[in-house]
Amino acid sequence: MDKKGIEQEIARLTKELNHHNHLYYVENSPEISDYEFDMLLKQLQELEGAHPEFAYDNSPTQRVGGDITKKFETVEHRYAMLSLSNSYSKVEIEDWVQRVLKLTDGEEIQYVCELKYDGVAIGIQYVNGKLNRAVTRGDGTRGEDITTNVRTIRTVPLELKGDFPEDIEIRGEIFFPLKKFEALNESRRESGEPEFANPRNTASGTLKMQDSSIVASRGLDCFLYGVYGYSGTEGHYEAVKKAGEWGFKVPKPAERYIERTNSLKGVMNYISYWDEKRKSLPFEIDGVVIKVDSYAQQETLGFTAKSPRWAIAYKFKAERVSTTLEHVNYQVGRTGAVTPVANLTPVQLGGTTVKRASLHNSDQIEKLDLHIGDVVFVEKGGEIIPKIVGVDTSRRKQAAQPVDFPENCPECKTQLIRREGEAQHYCPNELGCPPQMKGRVEHFIGRKAMDIDGLGAETVDALFEAGLIQNAADLYSLTFDQVVNLDRMADKSANNLINGIKASKEIPFERVLFGIGIRFVGETVAKKLARHFKNIDALKTADFDSLVDVDEIGEKIAISVQEYFADERNLEIIEKLKAAGVRFVVEEKEDASNKLEGKSFVVSGVFETFDRKQLKEIIETNGGKNVGSISARTSYVVAGENMGPAKLKKAADLGITILSEQEFIALLNG
Repeated sequence: MDKKGIEQEIARLTKELNHHNHLYYVENSPEISDYEFDMLLKQLQELEGAHPEFAYDNSPTQRVGGDITKKFETVEHRYAMLSLSNSYSKVEIEDWVQRVLKLTDGEEIQYVCELKYDGVAIGIQYVNGKLNRAVTRGDGTRGEDITTNVRTIRTVPLELKGDFPEDIEIRGEIFFPLKKFEALNESRRESGEPEFANPRNTASGTLKMQDSSIVASRGLDCFLYGVYGYSGTEGHYEAVKKAGEWGFKVPKPAERYIERTNSLKGVMNYISYWDEKRKSLPFEIDGVVIKVDSYAQQETLGFTAKSPRWAIAYKFKAERVSTTLEHVNYQVGRTGAVTPVANLTPVQLGGTTVKRASLHNSDQIEKLDLHIGDVVFVEKGGEIIPKIVGVDTSRRKQAAQPVDFPENCPECKTQLIRREGEAQHYCPNELGCPPQMKGRVEHFIGRKAMDIDGLGAETVDALFEAGLIQNAADLYSLTFDQVVNLDRMADKSANNLINGIKASKEIPFERVLFGIGIRFVGETVAKKLARHFKNIDALKTADFDSLVDVDEIGEKIAISVQEYFADERNLEIIEKLKAAGVRFVVEEKEDASNKLEGKSFVVSGVFETFDRKQLKEIIETNGGKNVGSISARTSYVVAGENMGPAKLKKAADLGITILSEQEFIALLNG
C-alpha cells in the first residue's frame, strides 16, 4: 500500500471506530462484537505506529491513554462557569418560581428539570467538530486543562457528526458509575490498598492524574448538557436534544433524566419522583436542577455575582449520623467574624469521614444547649463542613459542662462585639488581629481582586512571619532580596512574585475597591460604587445620602463604607497604595459620555447590530442605568425581536417610551 493509500486507510478506520464507539458507549446498541472492534483498533494502532505523520490528534487509539502530564495548565473560561444557588426546601423552590415570574413580568415560563449528577463539572470545546480542549470548573473564571485525560472517556466523542457548529463548548458532569467504583474498591481490597471513600472524590482525583492510561482504565462516564456558542435553538431543552444528534451522551426524556414542564406542579412532581427513585440509579445524584428553558428569558433574568437567576438546584435531604462532641474551638475570619467549630469523634457520613462540624454562632450553641461530651446528630446540608442539627440529651452525662461562647478574641484577646441585628460575634481589632490581617491580604491578592501571580496563602503566611508585611500596602515595597530568602522561594518564584505585584498596578479601580475589603462590599457593589463616584477620594468623602442614592446600595452598606473611611489606619493604607501606583480612579473609555445620565433602561429581545450585553455596556458607558424589570420609573424600553408581549403591554400601559434598536442608536447620536 502506498502512502496515499495508508493515509486513506487510517482515515477510514478512524471514522469507523469512532462510529462503533458511539454506538456501544452512548447508544448502547453495538453493531459488531468486542473482538471485531479490538481487531479494527489493533489494525489502526499498527498503521499509526508505522506512519505517525498520518495519525489524528483525536484518534480512537488515544482512548487507552498513556501520556504523562507533569502539570495541568490553567486556562481562562470563555464563558464564566458559575455554580448554582442551592435550595433544601420546596418552599424555596416556590419562592424562586415566583421571583422568575415577577422578573419576567408574568410571561409564560417553560422549566427544564434535570438530575444533579454528583461528579466533576467539565467544559469541552470542539472546533470544526473535533475535540480541542477540556477544562475543569476551577474557580469559575479559570480552570485546569485536562484534555489528555478527558479524551480517554469513551462517552466523550472525539469527533462530532451531523450539522454541528464550527466552534462550540459543551458542559456537563463527569462521574464514576457505581459498578465501576465498587469494582475498583474490590480490586484495592484484594491488593491490600486502602479503599476510596466515595465516587465523586475518586472521579475528581482520577481526572487530575498525570498518567492518562490509569484514567482510561477506570471507566469514568459523563452526561453533557449545556451548549454554549450555539444559536440554533431558542432554548436549553432543544439544545440538549441537538447535542445528542451531534454524538454527545445527553440525558434522555425517556429515562426522565431530563423533563420539560410549564408549571410549578410539574417541577414538584419531578423532585418527588427522583427523591424516591434516586437509589435505583447506576450513578450518584444529590438533587435535581431546575432551569428556565428560554434563552431570551434567561438573558432577561441575568446573573448575580455568583450564580444565574434562571436556574436553581434542589438538594435532597442529607444523611444523618450520631457521634460525640469532644470540644469546640473558635476560628477568626478575614472580617473578624468568630465561628465556633465542633470537633467530633470521627464518623462516616455520606461516604467521607467527618471530624468537624460548623456551629455557625452563639445562638446556634444556645439553641442546641450543647455540652462537651454530648451525643450529637450531624448532617451534610450542602456545606463543605457538616453541621450539628440536634442533641441526644437522654445520653448526656451528669457532669457535662455547657459550651460557653468566649468574651474575648481567641487570637488577640480583644473583647468581642455583636452588632445589633446580627448573629455573629466579631473581633473589632481589624488591623491588629493576626488572622484578620492575613485574611485581608489574602482577599486583596485574590483572583477576583488584584490577582497577583506567584502569591498565595502560604507565601502570605511566610511574609507575615518574616515581619515583611503587616497589610496589603506593604506588598508594594517588597524587594527581590527580601523574598528570595523565604523558605521554598527560589530565584524564579521570587521574580514571579515581584513581577506579579508590579503587574497588579494595572488592575482597574472597581477590583481594587473590592480588594481592599470593605465589609459588605462585594464584586457587584464595588463595581457600582466605582462607576458612580469615579475615584476613591469622592467615595471616601461621600455622605450617607449620596451613598444610598447609588443603585442597590442600602443603609447597611452605606454605614459600612463610612465606618471604613472613618478609620485613620485604613486611610493610611490607601495613601500608601496610591503612592505605589495602584489605581484608585475609573479609567474612562474613549467613547464614554453622560448623554444618558439620569435615564434608566430595560433591554429585552434579540437584536441585529448588537447583542444585549453590548447594548447594556453602551448604556452604562454613556451614563445610563440598566434595570431588570419595567416600572413607572423606567425611562425607556429597548425592544428587540421576540420580546415578551406581557412586557410590551406593561410598558405601553405605563406610558414608557419603547425604542427599536435603530431608535436607540439615534437617541445615542442625539
